[in-house]
Amino acid sequence: MFLLILKRFLRSKIAIIGLSVVLAAGVLSLFIGKQHMDKQKKSLLHTEHFQQEHIKRNVQFHQSEIGLLLYYIRFSLVNESHPLNGLSIGQRDLNSSIQSLTIRNLKGQKYDTDLFNPSNLLAGNLDFSFVLIYLFPLLIIGFSYNLLSEEKEGGTWQLLAAQSTNPLRILVWNLIIRASVVIVTLLTLLLLAILILSLPLDKYLLAAVMISCLYLLFWFAVCFLAISFQKDSSTNAAMLISAWMLLTIIFPTVVNNYITSRYPVPEALATVVDQREGYHEKWDMDKKLTMDKFYAHYPQFRKYGFPEKQSSWLWYYAMQQLGDDDAKEHTAQMRNKLWQRDQASELIAIFLPTLHTQHQLNTIARSGLSNHLRFQDSMASFHEKMRLYFYPRIFENAAVNDQNWDTFGVEHYEEEVRIDWITVLLPSIVVILIFVFWAGINYRKKSVVAL
Repeated sequence: MFLLILKRFLRSKIAIIGLSVVLAAGVLSLFIGKQHMDKQKKSLLHTEHFQQEHIKRNVQFHQSEIGLLLYYIRFSLVNESHPLNGLSIGQRDLNSSIQSLTIRNLKGQKYDTDLFNPSNLLAGNLDFSFVLIYLFPLLIIGFSYNLLSEEKEGGTWQLLAAQSTNPLRILVWNLIIRASVVIVTLLTLLLLAILILSLPLDKYLLAAVMISCLYLLFWFAVCFLAISFQKDSSTNAAMLISAWMLLTIIFPTVVNNYITSRYPVPEALATVVDQREGYHEKWDMDKKLTMDKFYAHYPQFRKYGFPEKQSSWLWYYAMQQLGDDDAKEHTAQMRNKLWQRDQASELIAIFLPTLHTQHQLNTIARSGLSNHLRFQDSMASFHEKMRLYFYPRIFENAAVNDQNWDTFGVEHYEEEVRIDWITVLLPSIVVILIFVFWAGINYRKKSVVAL
């Protein structure tokens, strides 16, 4: 029976065309992912080269004062891109993976990003996750919506039912055949992804494969449920397209609007204002008040005392630091709100397989909001480390040439993601089982009523 149904299915021109289109879109998405990863690698190489040239050039022109030199010098921190980022680009096309910072105030630099074409950002990337979440379900719907209704409308279902002790088994076998073909197509794309994107064969790739397969099985469960109502083909198609629109477009939009309104971030503007005012107003304040606040933050530097000159680098960098300190409260509030957004979206996604799949793929690919927030925390630690290293040299007016500037290369941040297999897989498995059991019960109920 299996081979007979498979041959019949593969002889359909619609099946061949549908598989070819999705396969072509999937291959295109892999090359878009490779292009994205190549851009990341090229940016890293440029950054490494630029930093060395940048430091050498500034050391050459600013040898008199190390404080003036460090006003200009930037030190770079890179958020490492995992190869799976080529499958799920996530927010990596919006949030810069490379930050070049001076030791001046951090808040004014922390939220800088690259310039992008707004139209491109609106359209988004045709990455593999897009093909998986939006296009594969349409293929599954096209394969399955008339699985039972076509047989009934053609008058062949009664004959099949009369020759079988369990007609439902025939329907299930048809779904299994289609699911097998679609999953083989998915695995073919993932095999190509391993070759094109040089994906390592590790637990993260295994998680991506399992998440993707479960997502496709979820849509077959949705189709099974729709078929179980035993409606005509047009009604099934309308129900399934409506389900696709609800699950991929409408519900995610509603969730996004709810989260952004539930956790607004007015602190973003307040942070910028506080940082700028906190720094600029220090020019007109009593210097002793500025230094007292600075030494309260860094008591280890109190030994440098009060600057005797009208203008000094000690006082200047104290002002820079206090600009960050004045924005500290709003910065913490904004960070907490963003974490609340991420946690809320993860919780809601448990009940929406489309959101759950996207969230989990972004998480293991290190391309989601949580990765960016952790990168910003690493950025703050990196900036503080550079400050604590250079502040004593600035305050003591150390000679520029006494420092080995070649040792300051690009530093890297790499997030270590721990996979909680229950959290990753169980929500999808539960939803699939609920839909399958519901469909089975519903089919038998409708069949009894029909008799």
